[in-house]
Amino acid sequence: MHIHILYEDNHLLVVEKPVNVPVQEDASGDPDLLSLLKDDIKRRYQKPGNVFLGLVHRLDRPVGGVMVFAKTSKAASRLADVLRKGDMGREYLAVVHGQPRKREATLEHFLWKDTKKNKVHVTNSKREGAKRAILSYEVLDHARNHSLIAVTLQTGRSHQIRVQLAKSGTPLYGDQKYGEKLNRPGEQLALWAHRLEFPHPTTKEWLSFESMPPNVHPWNVHPWNALQKEASMYAR
Repeated sequence: MHIHILYEDNHLLVVEKPVNVPVQEDASGDPDLLSLLKDDIKRRYQKPGNVFLGLVHRLDRPVGGVMVFAKTSKAASRLADVLRKGDMGREYLAVVHGQPRKREATLEHFLWKDTKKNKVHVTNSKREGAKRAILSYEVLDHARNHSLIAVTLQTGRSHQIRVQLAKSGTPLYGDQKYGEKLNRPGEQLALWAHRLEFPHPTTKEWLSFESMPPNVHPWNVHPWNALQKEASMYAR
C-alpha cells in the first residue's frame, strides 16, 4: 500500500491517510495505518527492534487526508498538549446533501457515544458521558442537491462532523451511519482532512500541511469551482 509522506524529520511524520484504512489495529484485522508506517520506518532506516510512533489524533476509517504522527515520546507529549489546548488547526472538506441554512455558522452540541453500537448521538449536557462538540463551517459551493463545505474543528469528538452536520439537516454524502435515508450502500463517505496546522514540538515553527481529495466521485461529480481553484493552487 502506497502512503504519501508529506513531511518527515527526526520528530514528526506527516502523511496522507488513504480512505478505508483504519488508523490503528481493530477487530477487522485489516492492515492499519500505524502498523504500516512503523514497518515502513523500520525498513527505510533499517531499525532493529520495535519502532516508536505516537498516535496524536485520529480519523474515521472512511476518511482520508492529512495526519501527523510523533516519532519520539517527547514530540508525542507536546503535540498531545497542543491538541488538548485547541492549538492544532484542523480543516476538513465535505460534500453534504442539501444546502445549509447559513453560508457560515458555528454548531455546538453535546454528544454521547454508544460504545456498544459505535454510534454517537446528540444529547443534553446533563447526560453522563456527554461531551461538548463545537465546529465552524463555510459553504464553498453549491450544485443541484449538494454543497461543498469547509469545516474547522474546535473540539475533536468521535464522529463529530458527521453527527453535527446530520443533526443540522445536511448529512454527509455517503454516510451510511448518520445519513442512511439519503445514502446508498457502497457510496464513499465524502469527508477529507484537508489542512493541519500546529507548532513544531521542538523548534516551535508554525507548520501547515494540505491534502486534496481524490478526483473521484463525489468530489468530481459537480463543477466545484472552489475545489478546482484550490486544487490548482495546491498543484503549484
